[in-house]
Amino acid sequence: MQAQEILRSLRLPEFDDLSQFFRNLPATALVGIGAFAAVVAYWFASRPRAVKPPCDLRMQSEEVEGLAGARRSVIGDSPQLLTHYYDDARTMYEVFRRGFSISENGPCLGFRKPKQPYQWLSYKEVAERAEALGSGLLQQGCKPSTKQFIGVFAQNRPEWIISELACYTYSMVVVPLYDTLGPGAIRYIVNTADISTVICDKPEKARILLDHVERRETPGLSSIILMDPFENELAERGKRCGVRIQTMQEVEDCGRESRHVPVVSVLPSGLSFILPLCFLSGNPKGAMLTHGNVVADFSGFLKVTESQWSPTCEDVHISYLPLAHMFERMSVVYCHGGRIGFFQGDIRLLSDDMKALRPTIFPVVPRLLNRMYDKIFSQADTSLKRWILEFAARRKKAEVRNGIIRNDSLWDKLFFNKIQASLGGCVRMIVTGAAPASPTVLGFLRAALGCQVYEGYGQTECTAGCTFTTPGDWTSGHVGAPLPCNLIRLKDVEELNYFASKGEGENGTLKIIDRKKHIFKLAQGEYIAPEKIENIYIRSDPVAQIYVHGDSLQAFLVGIVVPDSEVMPGWAKKRGFEGTYAELCKNKELKQAIMEDMVRLGKESGLHSFEQVKAIYIHSDMFSVQNGLLTPTLKAKRPELRDYFKKQIEELYSSISI
Repeated sequence: MQAQEILRSLRLPEFDDLSQFFRNLPATALVGIGAFAAVVAYWFASRPRAVKPPCDLRMQSEEVEGLAGARRSVIGDSPQLLTHYYDDARTMYEVFRRGFSISENGPCLGFRKPKQPYQWLSYKEVAERAEALGSGLLQQGCKPSTKQFIGVFAQNRPEWIISELACYTYSMVVVPLYDTLGPGAIRYIVNTADISTVICDKPEKARILLDHVERRETPGLSSIILMDPFENELAERGKRCGVRIQTMQEVEDCGRESRHVPVVSVLPSGLSFILPLCFLSGNPKGAMLTHGNVVADFSGFLKVTESQWSPTCEDVHISYLPLAHMFERMSVVYCHGGRIGFFQGDIRLLSDDMKALRPTIFPVVPRLLNRMYDKIFSQADTSLKRWILEFAARRKKAEVRNGIIRNDSLWDKLFFNKIQASLGGCVRMIVTGAAPASPTVLGFLRAALGCQVYEGYGQTECTAGCTFTTPGDWTSGHVGAPLPCNLIRLKDVEELNYFASKGEGENGTLKIIDRKKHIFKLAQGEYIAPEKIENIYIRSDPVAQIYVHGDSLQAFLVGIVVPDSEVMPGWAKKRGFEGTYAELCKNKELKQAIMEDMVRLGKESGLHSFEQVKAIYIHSDMFSVQNGLLTPTLKAKRPELRDYFKKQIEELYSSISI
């Protein structure tokens, strides 16, 4: 009775009336109502759901009492710093064995020859080869000790990982070497670390090492192990200077004949590897990282992402960034029995490798994201296509802002599926670091790729990442909050007017302005953060690379621009300029048009007048690792760029007066 009274007071039909109403409806109407109800129920059950953040995004870290402003993550069950995620994976050897067990001897390391599918080594094959190689090293005089350092001088490939695991299996320490260190730095590292054995990929690198031995600069080096075949002449040359040169296969065969039981007594506090750090002057330093350091770092990553991303045996990682750097370490994948596929060694073939491999995890540096972004928009070569692309991106960005990450929307099916397919079509996580990423580029790719895109910040000395994007926080312009395995403390830089104590606009995330050593003051006293400016200018369609230069003796900035050889001809043609790429690079009117487009982007991004370049020089060749202008992680080497373009910079300043 009470319900009927309420219905009457609201002037709604009573239950008996509703029942009578539905009984009087024709069958077709009832079918229609049922179908509508089913559609609503299906939509409700299958509608995209927003990523639920694991913490309050307005305060993603908290201050630690008694530590003078240090901050820690608010994610986790304990105020103590996280040391490990799994009890059975506290050293790098245990991490691999855990993956071996979970994968049930699934595929582990993959490689491919040109235009061929990937071939795979199983976890068992990798473990057996690592034991054989490690036993062979012991048989030849190496000691199963954290005081035994083994050099690895090679590009990314399965044998690199097998060599690393061989060291972990017998408690030895890995010391990565790489080309861009330079001969002097390599000599210094071999001597300082007392390295007697170096594992190389190619005979050319063995010759570099032999050069030092022949000049009596590295007297302790006695053994070189090569992954690739080599001529007998190289072995004879080594014999003459007291260096034994063997193939990796020979050392493994020796180890199989005299197998040693794995020596894994090393504790998490035991040394894992020493990563060389290069500085602008002086000898390189070594970051000494323990097993516990590495395990804690990837455990922090797992803790932050556990509510949204669970790695499995089906995950595939594409390895192309230098293994000598911590950003490319793949402990998370091993720990869960996943697979690692290596690129062919040529970055120009990376897209082909990704289509063949179909990775689910894609680590990337911002320069590659910028190239991807530029290529996408260069293909929208009419105003209509560009408008449609931007419209679709805005619709997807609206979903991302609401926490919805998906790749099956109408916009994905109509516009973005080809972009996703270019990365293999299976990517579900992208991690970017090593340099600041453009907020515009990051925002677009989060929408277009339909996967979780995280940005982090770190240093070799802190094992890799020390901050990471919190799931659900898809805003750009920051590098996330501290990982649960470490603390972050900001320090005042009084001479640049930066004060940590102000605490303005805090939400607990870290924002990278630039490297302190990169920030400089113009003649009129204004401070300049060049990487911030470069990340804006790089969004100009014809610009592939840029170096912004200034100093305290000048009142304005100048720039060195490398055009995109694929994009610029079409961009120039729309503006009435034609010719070969080389001819276009010399065209003064086109140069002015490029600079005007850069300045336009600068204004739209809020750059002050003194932050805008006043003149540019067009350089036709890309900055690269090979010509010494980029680091192995594709970051600009600013002092080298300044010296390389010294003449052009002087001419730019002399050609204009402010």
